Amino acid sequence: MGSESNSGDVILGVDGGATSTVCVCLPLLPLPDIPDPLPVLGRAIAGCSNQNSVGEQASKETLLKVMEEALSNAGIKQSHVRAVCLGLSGINHPIDQEKMLNWLRNIFPSDVKLYVRNDAVAALASGTMGKLSGCVLIAGTGSICYGFTEDGQEARAAGAGPVLGDWGSGYGIAAKGLSAVMRAHDGRGPETMLTSRILRWLSLSSPEELIRWTYADLSWARIAAIVPVVVSCAEDGDVIANEILNTAVNELAVSVRAVVQRLCLAGKDDNDSFPLVMVGGVLEANQKWNIGNEVINSILKTYPRASIIRPKVEPAVGAALLAMNLLLKEAKCNGHR
Repeated sequence: MGSESNSGDVILGVDGGATSTVCVCLPLLPLPDIPDPLPVLGRAIAGCSNQNSVGEQASKETLLKVMEEALSNAGIKQSHVRAVCLGLSGINHPIDQEKMLNWLRNIFPSDVKLYVRNDAVAALASGTMGKLSGCVLIAGTGSICYGFTEDGQEARAAGAGPVLGDWGSGYGIAAKGLSAVMRAHDGRGPETMLTSRILRWLSLSSPEELIRWTYADLSWARIAAIVPVVVSCAEDGDVIANEILNTAVNELAVSVRAVVQRLCLAGKDDNDSFPLVMVGGVLEANQKWNIGNEVINSILKTYPRASIIRPKVEPAVGAALLAMNLLLKEAKCNGHR
């Protein structure tokens, strides 16, 4: 590709999560001289595209919808698409990636470069401007930590969904809050202000009604929406709510340490610098009880030279920038042949 782009060529970047799916359309930029601010030509948003939550067919329908709408909003024809990068939650295995790639190959011409990765990779790229290096911690509806070394080794921790391992996530925090209400109601746990506040938040009159509310719809995002209630109770001194948030902080910090240690990102003495990108609503909360700041403080105690990055661009833009970097690498490799 070189350092110049063909006029009118664009990249599609998609960030597909358990709560929402975003697609952006960017012009093919002359890397590494990326302008600030980035010229986003078109943007579209839809609901969940995690195939583990909504099924494979619904996931594909959502992805197709946001890609078509982003191109339409940009006034760009599909023939101008040079590359597509999907960063998707629920894509955790090469078989999942290949299935999604095969689907994309039926949509775009053979000369369009296609990339499918876990959504954590797109989030990392949003903080490193498209480069896969360092570590990313995502804590939103779900949670995951993902890391890359300069030579391409990778490792992950958590991110296996609410049953197998979304520790420290919004879902995890909210589920513990709901459990605390039921424990208090049964006499198996201490009284907590979570009871009155969660019931008021959900317009319910008793903990018994909470059972029906919970099992009527087990979607992760619906449960995770209760996080602000847990945080407000902790801020007002509720012991149980504080325990829930402190546990979440510890779980998120442990995920980061697991990835950093496996990849030796901080060197043998834990004192080397590495980027740590932090993304997600749980980490961005601006309340007095700030989960993100507590996680940062915990990480810096172990890795004092970790470089904390709060991305200036959204993960969908990170996915587009990642595609541009991969295109550039391919062009350089082809140039040396």
